[in-house]
Amino acid sequence: MSDALSPRLRVMLLEDHVLVRHAMELLLKHEYGLDIAGSFCTPRQLFEALKDDKPDVIVTDYALGATDTDGAKLLRSLHLQHPRVRVLVVSSHCNAPTIALAMRAGAHGFIGKTQHDSELYSAIRAVAAGRTYISQHLADVIDPIHPAKRSDERVTDLDDELLKSFKLSAREHEVLRCMLDGMSITAIARKFSRSVTTISAQKHSAFRKLGLRTNHELFRVRYQWG
Repeated sequence: MSDALSPRLRVMLLEDHVLVRHAMELLLKHEYGLDIAGSFCTPRQLFEALKDDKPDVIVTDYALGATDTDGAKLLRSLHLQHPRVRVLVVSSHCNAPTIALAMRAGAHGFIGKTQHDSELYSAIRAVAAGRTYISQHLADVIDPIHPAKRSDERVTDLDDELLKSFKLSAREHEVLRCMLDGMSITAIARKFSRSVTTISAQKHSAFRKLGLRTNHELFRVRYQWG
């Protein structure tokens, strides 16, 4: 197929780990039909480049350096300032809450860094074509969020919006809501007149559905959203 029939896609990379970024550059340079329009290690560099150039797809990490903006804020900024540019997240953080945060914040695709390079190419082309792309093994843990739900409207209630996305039971939802309010398992059991064992089981069931392992991860997700 000729270039006239298959226009080359221009891609910008944002990745703070030098070796990973260089590896991705090499992969994309050898893939037919893809051109690297820019490669950056900080969001500031990316936004400066976007003033003068608009790629077809931005491929970005989600968890950038400690001194940079967090992934959700980066994606919201890209969505607000450059709404026509498509964004693919390539991340090592592949739990369900992170995927949900990324997609709600404005990403158009999400794949893990452990995936084969062929999936990176497929994801870039799908996102450039206007489709939403989530790796199949990730789609199994979260219902893909329809693009219509991704807007610049402010979601003011993370607790309800995020937790309800994962088909938690009403009681699991109650337990996590109380935890996010700072209540201990014992206090929650007392509040709902249930045993500590029951509350603990509901907590662990909810964590399993959300792909979380610790209380810290739950609160980190809430912080990233807000």
